[in-house]
Amino acid sequence: MSLDPVPLDGPSPPAELSARAGRTITPEGIGGLAALRVFDEVLSRACISADHPRNLAFIPAAPTRAAILFDLVVGASSIYGGSWLEGGGAVHAENEALRWLSDLVGFPPGAGGVFVQGGTVGNVSALVAARHAARARRAARGLPQPPRWRFLCGSEAHSSLRQAAEVMDVDLVVVPTGDDGRLTGGAVATALDELAGDGGVFAVVATAGSTQFGIVDDIRGVVDACRRHDVWVHVDGAYGLAGAAAASVRHLFDGIEETDSFIVDPHKWLFAPFDACALVYRDPAAARAAHAQQAGYLEVLDTPGAWNPSDYEVGLSRRARGLPFWFSLATYGTHAYGSAVERCLATARTAADHIRALPFVELVREPELSVVVFRRLGWPAESYHRWTERLLAEGLAFVTPTVHRQETVTRFAIVNPATTSEDIDLILATMA
Repeated sequence: MSLDPVPLDGPSPPAELSARAGRTITPEGIGGLAALRVFDEVLSRACISADHPRNLAFIPAAPTRAAILFDLVVGASSIYGGSWLEGGGAVHAENEALRWLSDLVGFPPGAGGVFVQGGTVGNVSALVAARHAARARRAARGLPQPPRWRFLCGSEAHSSLRQAAEVMDVDLVVVPTGDDGRLTGGAVATALDELAGDGGVFAVVATAGSTQFGIVDDIRGVVDACRRHDVWVHVDGAYGLAGAAAASVRHLFDGIEETDSFIVDPHKWLFAPFDACALVYRDPAAARAAHAQQAGYLEVLDTPGAWNPSDYEVGLSRRARGLPFWFSLATYGTHAYGSAVERCLATARTAADHIRALPFVELVREPELSVVVFRRLGWPAESYHRWTERLLAEGLAFVTPTVHRQETVTRFAIVNPATTSEDIDLILATMA
């Protein structure tokens, strides 16, 4: 925490790492100091620092000092975060953080949810709740269950949705989007009309900040289309929904206040350590009906007024992973969060301006949030990969290529308020 900046570091080949670390798990043990020395001098240095200001690959992280410190407290406290009976104080604090997120998007006072380990589990949990609600509605109306269940998303939706469909054994229908990659209400309405025959569509997933480009779907239009068909609307805002904390882009999320559920990962753009995904439901009772586990030994947990987080996700055992985020919010205040998100947005806009001014690079698309995708003119795919390897080997930056419409390009994912325009210029200069 005292390093400014932290070293970027980088991976080592498996054989080299094994040779340098030696055998660490032995019958007698090597002792705590020796194990710590191996981690400090060998293992930790083979991991890339997610919070380095020039780590702009994938969607990195930039936890606050308060959040990091409190993660130590959570680990040392031996708190079980799955039930109110065993961790009521921790759950109360987590719920305060969830309430702030709910207020950001305009959810009603009765909204609530749980912190899960990541967006994949958050999306699966929300979709399981949506399917359960659809089953219950059809049963209440005396209607047969459809031969196959399905949910819809746009072409820029996160890859975890395909995994969710596989795990749930349902069909995923990808709705075509325009050249801008944005899922629109009109496209969803057309798809729902075409699929209305058997009643098998139980949810539509809108994306609030795609990983590739930071695109925010037409949430208002999607909601309007889904309400006509009585279909659950879930918003995957794992990365981008943090933008709701910034006044300059709040309008992009219009309509989210009328959706049924959303996720946002504080470990991405809300300055918490891994792993924390906030999953929030407009009507938590619908989610509890899908997820609450039943067993004789669990009946003691179901007391009046108790809020058991494990009732709202796929899973029972959980650490109180939302506490570092809560402590950071409580320490710095929500205004500081809005300002930090705005700084990232400003850096992304500046990066786009500098790319436009240089003759050897060009934007692939205008940035909407804090992801900037661009190409180096004249570079084939292998040049991007060599460039990435060189930057990392020199400890300068971590910027990875991506593929868009069969073309290899690269991208800046700016979620660290410590990233500056000077950092951007330093990286761009290496492409000349």
